[in-house]
Amino acid sequence: MFKVPPVSAPRLQELLRAMPKAELHIHIEGSLEPELIFALAQRNDLPLPYASVEALRQAYAFSNLQSFLDIYYAGASVLLHEQDFYDMARAYLARAAMDNVAHAEIFFDPQTHIARGVAIETVINGLHRACADARAELGISATLILCFLRHLSEASAFETLEQAQPLLDKIVGVGLDSSELGHPPEKFARVFARCRELGLHLVAHAGEEGPPAYIWSALDMLKVERIDHGVQAVHDAALMRRLAQDRIPLTVCPLSNQKLCVFPSLADHNLRQLLDAGLCATVNSDDPAYFGGYINENFTQVFAATGLTPRNAYQLAFNSFEASFASNADKRMWEHRLKETFERFAEQD
Repeated sequence: MFKVPPVSAPRLQELLRAMPKAELHIHIEGSLEPELIFALAQRNDLPLPYASVEALRQAYAFSNLQSFLDIYYAGASVLLHEQDFYDMARAYLARAAMDNVAHAEIFFDPQTHIARGVAIETVINGLHRACADARAELGISATLILCFLRHLSEASAFETLEQAQPLLDKIVGVGLDSSELGHPPEKFARVFARCRELGLHLVAHAGEEGPPAYIWSALDMLKVERIDHGVQAVHDAALMRRLAQDRIPLTVCPLSNQKLCVFPSLADHNLRQLLDAGLCATVNSDDPAYFGGYINENFTQVFAATGLTPRNAYQLAFNSFEASFASNADKRMWEHRLKETFERFAEQD
């Protein structure tokens, strides 16, 4: 492991913003800022139950995951055409590039849109085109992960997969999201088995509000390669040992956890505990338009609240590249850039 050079505390926040990183837990529908929601509603001649951008922003008050999801799905209703999906993804990728995100693996929820009569081709083609343009114009790498909504049926997930099959060359994997409690991962074991046969990478939300048992189930029943969230793992010592031993990545989202009351405050977050236990934890923004910050805000705020160190910063960024589904050549390139950034800051201190 790279020996992290000393960086003064006043410059740590600057370093967190400057270091290259991968974002592996970003719901693209959750990047819809109120301004873009209003712009798309106007373009598509759709009424909104809010008088202004500010009124919509003030509605972003959540007490739990379900209260967030209710307004999240309402916001997604403005997405109708391929250009809408393109504009949404392009806006996120431009912001991510400003935050020095080198690579993003973007979740999207096709069932949310199919239910409104939007063809899956419209969704995937718009998002994929934005990823291609962002690579060419911004130098940011991006791929797509299709997520099944766990509050819907297994049959609905299979139908979605069937519709997506002609477009599988435009996605890198599948995931599982939406309401966790009451919807254990094993509900989708057969769907994930089929996705594995198709050569797709597998991830799943588990252990955000749900118990450690959901993480075990995601690993053993779904055979996932990454756990999204996973912060409840600390309540199961055997699970923590397994996650550390097998280097199963956790895509942790600090501001989301705070906003949804998973932790009382950021100062209570267990990110340091996960790192100290040797887990491959990463920092991500989840639904940044709703939870008060993109990836750099997640880094700077959780570090300020918990006293994490430059060594923790390097480990989190390194983990994000290791945990990605990018090529080994790209991972080595980004890791080299990461080392150079830390060395540059040490020299300037």
